[in-house]
Amino acid sequence: MAKMSDLGTRTVSAIVMVAVAGAALWLGGPVWIAFVCAVSVGVLYEWIRLARRATPGPGGRAAWNFAGMFYVGVGAAMLLFLHNDAFTAAPILTLLATVVAVDIGAYFTGRSLRGPKIAPSISPSKTWSGLAGGVFGATLALFTAARLWQEGVIRLTPDGIAADAVSCFGTQPCRYATASPIALFATCLMTGALVAVCAQVGDFFESWMKRRAGVKDSGNLIPGHGGFFDRVDGLLAVLFVLGLMILFKS
Repeated sequence: MAKMSDLGTRTVSAIVMVAVAGAALWLGGPVWIAFVCAVSVGVLYEWIRLARRATPGPGGRAAWNFAGMFYVGVGAAMLLFLHNDAFTAAPILTLLATVVAVDIGAYFTGRSLRGPKIAPSISPSKTWSGLAGGVFGATLALFTAARLWQEGVIRLTPDGIAADAVSCFGTQPCRYATASPIALFATCLMTGALVAVCAQVGDFFESWMKRRAGVKDSGNLIPGHGGFFDRVDGLLAVLFVLGLMILFKS
């Protein structure tokens, strides 16, 4: 009975989370900014809580707090950058779908094939087969989005904004638009591998922080799901790496 009750709580919480995030994404503008800021504050609060439990000295805690502000801040900035008036919802939805595909692919492949674990002392459930499934899921999501873009089903820019102004996020020429299916799939495979690895590293990093702090969850703000950091650890790592890539490219 306890497991059934917990499952019900997790289901209701998941529905509420998806509904709130979806509404904020659809409304955009100030609502999306407020949503991103609220989640970022929640993640940073949990980060500081973990760092305080794991780090004894004030100097170490200050360093961890600064690192948390930078890490979470870059992720939040990327969420706001990818969903502004210069783009349609396609870029942010593609990114979110890709990270979700990593989780789904890793979960089902890992449970089905099992095999050697990546780092059992940090996260006992993560296997190499799961990582391979995550790469496949990310590649499939990216390739589907890229093909829909090539066929004109989805657009990166809204009506009234020249497509070449922001195509490929400033990379010119945009080879994705004219690449053959094979070349496009190869590109999506490499990108999908990078996304999957980043998401898994983010998951491992958060698990490592929790083990150092001696806690099971980063927080208890989401009934049945732990804290905000627990839910966005992989996405946050992907956003952070993407932000650094754009920062150093410019």
